[in-house]
Formats: sequence, structure tokens, C-alpha cells
Amino acid sequence: MARSPGGFLVLVLILTISIHKAASILDSHQPVALELFSPVHGSFGSLEESYDALQTFQILGIEKKPDISDTTCTLVSKTLGSSSSSLKDLFYALKVNGILKCDIDEEVFEGIKSRLQSVSNDASSLLDFYYSIGSLALIKEQASKVDVLLTDADGIFQSIKALSQSDGRWRYSSNNPESSTYAAGVAFEALARVVALASPEIDQSRISTLGNDIVKLFDSIEKYDDGAFYFDEKIVDAREHHGPLSTTASVVRGLTAFADVTSGSLNIPGDKILGLAKFFLSVGIPGDAKDFFNQVYSLACLESNRQGFNPTDFITTSNSAFIDQKRPTQDHDIFVLYECNQVRVNTVLGSNAPPLTVKLLQAFSSSSKNAFIIENQELKFDPENAVHFLDALPENVDVGNYVFVFEILLHDPEHEKIYATGSRTRVPIIITGVIKVDTAEIVILDSDLGSVETKRKLDLAGENDVSLSANHLQKLRLSFQLATPLGHAFKPHQAFLKLKHETKVEHVFVVGSSGKDFAIVLDFLGLVEKFFYLSGRYDIQLTVGDAVMENSFLQALGHVELDLPEPPEKAPRPPPQPVDSYLRYGPKAEIAHIFRAPEKLPPEQLSLAFLGLTILPLIVFLIGLLRLGVNLKNFPTSVVPATFAILFHLGLAAVLLLYVLFWWKLLTVGPVHNIENTRPLGSVPAVCGTQAPFPPRLSISQVEICLRKRQMTGNIPTSPWEAAVGHF
Repeated sequence: MARSPGGFLVLVLILTISIHKAASILDSHQPVALELFSPVHGSFGSLEESYDALQTFQILGIEKKPDISDTTCTLVSKTLGSSSSSLKDLFYALKVNGILKCDIDEEVFEGIKSRLQSVSNDASSLLDFYYSIGSLALIKEQASKVDVLLTDADGIFQSIKALSQSDGRWRYSSNNPESSTYAAGVAFEALARVVALASPEIDQSRISTLGNDIVKLFDSIEKYDDGAFYFDEKIVDAREHHGPLSTTASVVRGLTAFADVTSGSLNIPGDKILGLAKFFLSVGIPGDAKDFFNQVYSLACLESNRQGFNPTDFITTSNSAFIDQKRPTQDHDIFVLYECNQVRVNTVLGSNAPPLTVKLLQAFSSSSKNAFIIENQELKFDPENAVHFLDALPENVDVGNYVFVFEILLHDPEHEKIYATGSRTRVPIIITGVIKVDTAEIVILDSDLGSVETKRKLDLAGENDVSLSANHLQKLRLSFQLATPLGHAFKPHQAFLKLKHETKVEHVFVVGSSGKDFAIVLDFLGLVEKFFYLSGRYDIQLTVGDAVMENSFLQALGHVELDLPEPPEKAPRPPPQPVDSYLRYGPKAEIAHIFRAPEKLPPEQLSLAFLGLTILPLIVFLIGLLRLGVNLKNFPTSVVPATFAILFHLGLAAVLLLYVLFWWKLLTVGPVHNIENTRPLGSVPAVCGTQAPFPPRLSISQVEICLRKRQMTGNIPTSPWEAAVGHF
């Protein structure tokens, strides 16, 4: 649309002032971008991811980026040429094509133009308006011969505006009563595209009404303590949750897009625009690819987009890294805790600023804001390093916390219409030094008379190991003095005295001060319950520390032997001490196994003699068989009787073999305890002996006698020998 010459359109660059040589966002974000946006098999998961990666690479100026042109352009051509592609895919395909400049025929743009115009006229959803109108705007940029102007732009503008709410937020559709801050940014961007494609132009009254809605939205902006402003969703049942980063990025994109097509200025306070830049700079380096893109793209919008913001007072600061630099004086040293007294001014993306002057308007102590140590001092400029620096601090500057107030003055008056610098920037500065520690002593006092019983001097700059003793009727007093390098009284943030009993029970006391003097008196009579009536050795430790104190210390002073009275029955008990995690979960002591000593064995000759005695019964048995005239003539010849007879004799042989093995094992290894498994061997000859048939040569009368005898004895021979005799 036409713009009035010399209008309120300005190129707003948000400047940063830093008190350190921190790397710009380009240097710090480039390697991370290559890690987060890493293609798989030459392409990303979707066209949206491809656009986020390509746009991020382009903003950060990454030259050695992955080559995804061929595969991505193929996907873009396929998406634009397909009639079934969704509006979202068409939108991001056109965005990717705007970066890669793929070879797309104008007939393809003509083919999707009619579909997009039809959707924009009939859409009822905010996202349908956003994708269809945004795609038409992209076609206008990529194919100038294709006519994509909106003939019913006023009606489309009204349809989108109907989804707005009184608080500046937007609804996604008329059927959804919930309003969203993220949707407001989407709506601003869609309406900006409607204004750009309108033919004829949109009525300026409608645009002014939309500007008022934007101002209302900024009434709900939230703020951090450091001055950073951000937007956040108010609803919790949204179909897609958006965090503060993505929500703020949506508003910034919509705001900058709308400001780009308007001829007037938006009445938005400068501190809120400054706070938005601070918010994006303060998030560091996001670990999520989408959050990373939102941060980088939003900062690019704030730096380089044409915006209708009123260029008033805003500037961002960064002062997170410092080193020490010594400034010598007559008899002491002061350490200035900012790097080389330098101030660097650049844009939010690290670009160099135009010619300007940095002036230190005021410098004052945090504790005394009305006493200025520096006023209206101009910093010198180093063109080689592009930094402004302060020559030296006044001699009367002591250690402490200070606030420096800077102002940036542009040399060219025309730059004031282009750059937004802010009027004043407050930067906290810490000046450190070596604190003097004098007249340190520890004393044991008599409780009644207050006389000194024991007195020891202390060297708090060196090592101490005092040995004291006291009872419950005495007191302990510790005193010392602290002074700044200029001789002023100094009060540290921390001054503690700790007594630790040998049972690990600790007691901590705050050391009070009066000017330069620090002292603490422990009346043991009033502390017996606090000490749980624990007599014995107490180690003494003193801690003095502060951020501006270069010689902060935590020092062991020695010990005191306390003699306290016996505790009464209901005296408080000391709390249980925490168990050392190393003792609980550390390695256990090695287990040493103890084995039984081997039993003493008899001499080998005696064992062999005893073995001979055990074999002697076998020899007697064999001789007895020979004397009885035992032979195998009557051994049964039938199959069944012969089988049982063989098994019977094999069982006897196994029993005899078991005896031999038993004694052999006893002599070579030791006692044998498990004999239960040998019982079946003894049952074999007994069973086989009962099954022995009558010999065939017995007469009928002999058989009858044998049958009667078996009936009387229970059918089982009285011994294996009886069954064996029947075979012969």
C-alpha cells in the first residue's frame, strides 16, 4: 500500500551495551544451529522443519550448512503440484521456495492461486485465513506476474477481526470460545498480509481500530524482575500448548509484520519493546529446535524489520562475565570487577552500531544513591576494537556495589529516526579489594568478675591452632576489626563462628559488628542446653566473606575443651547425625573364609595292616567254600532260574566290591559319610534269592516239605545264604 513520505516508518535497531567481551549471538548460536538442525538422509522431517532450519541458517549467516537443496526442492515441487496438499504444507513449501529459489513454473502458482483465494473467501478458522492469505502473499513475492490481489479484502479483514476479543487476544474460530495470546500474533500477521494484498486499500479506520487492539494486548504483558517483558498463554485446555517463548515470538512476528504495512505509529511504550528484546536475549541458547528458531527469528524481526514503533527509549544490557583488573593506589590495591573498563555497543544480533558516543552520566554506590562518584564523563572510543573505555576511576572510589548510568548519543541526527537506543542504561558494577583484618584475639573470661583467664592473639591472614579450656561458668569472646582499603568500616555479608563437637554436633553463631569492630561473646552457662550438656573438645572455625572482599576466608582457629555439668533426666538430646553416604553405600570389608583343618590320619603302615585284616574274612570265606566242596554243577540251566541266579551272584560280588572301594576311599581321601545310596546293592541278592525256583531233581515229598517250610517262615528265606544253598 502507499506510504506517506517521511512517515513514521523507522528501521528500529535494538542496541545492546555490554561490560565484557562476550561473543555475539551469531558466534554463540552458529555451532548450536548446526547441531539442532541436522538433516537425516539429506532432508528434514517436514517442510516446516526445513523452513525453520533454512531461515535460521540465513539469519545467522552460516555458510557451511547442510546441502538439502535437491531433496527439499523435489518435495516442494511435489507439494505445490499436488491438489491434495494441505494449506499448511502449501504455506511452508512456498516459504522454503522463497529461500532455495527452486525451479517452479508459473503455471504451478496459477494452479494453486484459485484454491487459495477460494479458501480465503470462505474460511471460518483463523489458521485457514493465516495459511491461505500468507501463501498468496508469498506467491506475490515469488511470481510477480500472477495476480493474487484480494478483491474482497475488506470482507476478509472483517471476518478475521470478528474473532478478536476485548482484551486484545484472539479466538481460533467462531466455534471456539477460548481466546489465545498466541492466536493474536497469528491474527496480526494474517491481517498484515490482507492489507498488503488489498485491492482497493483497506479503510484506515479499520487499521486504527486494530492498532488499539494491539495496545490492549500489551496491557496483559508480563514482566520479570530484570526488566524483561513476555507474553504467556492464559488458558490451560488449549489444543496445543505454547510456552512463553513461542507465544512472545508469535506476537513479535505479527507485530512487526503489521507495522511493516501501516503508515502510522503504534503507541507502544518503549520499555515494553525493550523488555521483549531483553526476554529473547536472556533465554540463552535454547535446546529445542523450534524454540531456537523462535528466538533467532524474533531477534531478527526486532533488528531489521520496518516497524511503526515510536522510537523511544529502549536499550538492552548484558553484563554477566567479568574479570579483575588491578588499579594501584598509594598504599593499597583496588580491583575493578569489569573487563578493561570497556563498554561495547551493538545490535541484538551482534552487528556494529553506527557512530555514537557513550557517556557515563552517573556512578553511585548502591547504599548511597545521592552521592555520585562520577558525573557526565564521556568514554573514549577505541576504533580498532570498536569499544568505549573509561580511563580510570577516581581515587576516592572504595570497594562495594555501584550502579553506572550510561547514555548513548548518536552522531548523525538522521540515525535517530532509524535507531532506537534508549535514553539511559543502568549497569550494576562490583568493585572489589583486599579487606584489612586487624587486632584479632580470642579470650576466656570469668563469668562473675569478667576478668581474663586466657588470652590468645590470632593471625587471620595465616594459620592458627589455639588450645583453650573452659567450664560452664566462663565465657568465650572473639573479636577482630575489618576495614576497607581506604580505611572505612566494612560489613561483610557473612561473619560466622562455628563450634563443632567431637561427636560432629555443630553450633553456628553470627558475629555482630559495630563500625570496624566485630565481636561475639559466648556465655556457656546459658548455652548448656543448646550444647546438649556435651562436654569435651569443640573445634573453632571462623567464616568471613563478601562478594567485594578479595581475601574472604574460612579458617580453623583451634579448639576449646569444655567441662559442662551432667545432663538432667529430661535434658534435650543431640539430634541424630546424618550417616555418611560413603559408609552406607561404599564398598564393604572383604569377607575372609575359614576352612576346617584336616583331621590327623594314622601312619600309612598301620592303615595297610588294618586293610589286610579287613581282607582276611574274605580269604576265610573262600577257604570255607572250598572245604564245603562248593561247585557249579547244580547251577540252573533254564532261562528264568539261570537269570535270577546270575543276578544273585552279581549282587554278592557288587557288595564285596563296595567293601573294597569303601576301604580304598577311606585310606586315600578320608571318611565317607554318604552310605545311603549303597542300600539298593544289598537288596539285589535278597530279592533274587527269593525268586530261586526249586531244583528240578527234588522229589515230590521234598517239594512238599519245602512248601510247608516257606508257609511257616513267610515265603522268604531267612538269609541270602539260604537262597544260595538252594541252587547247589
